[in-house]
Amino acid sequence: MKRFVIACALAFSIVPAAAQEGLPPPLANQQLADPAQEARALELMQRLRCIQCQGQSIHDSDAPIAAAMRHEVRERIKAGQSEAEIESWLIERYGDWISFAPPASGSGLILWLLPILVLGGALLVARGRFRKREA
Repeated sequence: MKRFVIACALAFSIVPAAAQEGLPPPLANQQLADPAQEARALELMQRLRCIQCQGQSIHDSDAPIAAAMRHEVRERIKAGQSEAEIESWLIERYGDWISFAPPASGSGLILWLLPILVLGGALLVARGRFRKREA
């Protein structure tokens, strides 16, 4: 019985260790050797939204997917690609939503117009409430 309890304890102690994520990719948290390339990478990383955290840029996020995206950005800048090429590749892969400044066309148009529509609706509701009180 004692051996069974010890075997179960060992088996259950391995489960949390197996659930740990691996190390982040090499360039996720390492700066590029060239300061100009690193500055370009940082600017681009601040313009891209983390798909897991949603409200943070991939530069600010600690999510594993953001680390992978930082690595990808640095790898591509190191390989000589432009910011526009990298951003368009990421948008193609993840959609317009990944950019903090989505294009004002297609589904991006909804993202630009939605705050205006919500504000307009709120003003109409407030106007109706104030008119009822005055009458």
